[in-house]
Amino acid sequence: MAKTNKAKQEKALKKAEKQRAARAAAQAQGARADEVGGLDFARAWVTFPDPADDEQVFRCDLTWLTSRWTCIFGSGCKGIEAGRADDGCCTLGAHFSDEEDEQRVAEHVARLTPDLWQFHDVGTSTGWTQEDEDGDRQTRRWKGSCIFQNRPGFPAGAGCSLHILALREGREPLETKPDVCWQLPVRRTYEWIDRPDDTRILEVSIGEYDRRGWGPGGHDLHWWCTSATSAHGAGDPVYVSYGPELTELMGKEGYDRLVELCEERLAATLPMAPHPADPK
Repeated sequence: MAKTNKAKQEKALKKAEKQRAARAAAQAQGARADEVGGLDFARAWVTFPDPADDEQVFRCDLTWLTSRWTCIFGSGCKGIEAGRADDGCCTLGAHFSDEEDEQRVAEHVARLTPDLWQFHDVGTSTGWTQEDEDGDRQTRRWKGSCIFQNRPGFPAGAGCSLHILALREGREPLETKPDVCWQLPVRRTYEWIDRPDDTRILEVSIGEYDRRGWGPGGHDLHWWCTSATSAHGAGDPVYVSYGPELTELMGKEGYDRLVELCEERLAATLPMAPHPADPK
């Protein structure tokens, strides 16, 4: 009799696990249905000298920078992990770009108060950083997401407490948040270019932080916003809505030149290679 009951229990557990896996797969498929197919499509890039530095050039993705993408955190964002839509892209925490990045964030963390940061007691008593499996430093994950993420229902508001701190003080969030957080979903990369005349120049690329920007694991994200139609349709294109961030990444003179080129593109009767997730 005991063996029969045990067999029934095992059968029930296997059935429940299959149902759970089926629900998760269906949920993931439904989320990704919002994304346009494929990461490779026609893009319009422009390369121009950095007005402030003769030794580097900018290479900018005008398809992305003139797209109508906007962050929809808390307004339809499906999150990068199934079942955790409220996290947005905060589920994994934030890796620091270097020691300076971590130190800058630490100075602002010291000014967070319990009314702004839901997990203030935990973070101040047992720490707000950790090392990942490779030994790289990042913000600590607490209860399944970044320790700085206030959960829905918290009086100061859901979302990053460091972001909320900046808004309360009239600052740009890029001043208080880790580099990777305020830069997303814009991606800056560097490449030294050897020219035929034996000179070298640094090419700084400014483009879309698509799934590949996360590394191999990006393809496994539950959902990602840059190619999701639900995240496209904002009133201002990215080069306008992300003006402060792009200025920080490129310098004022470089950003001003980018604005000119973006406006020229938008003024064209038929701009080449629009973003496929943009409204038609």
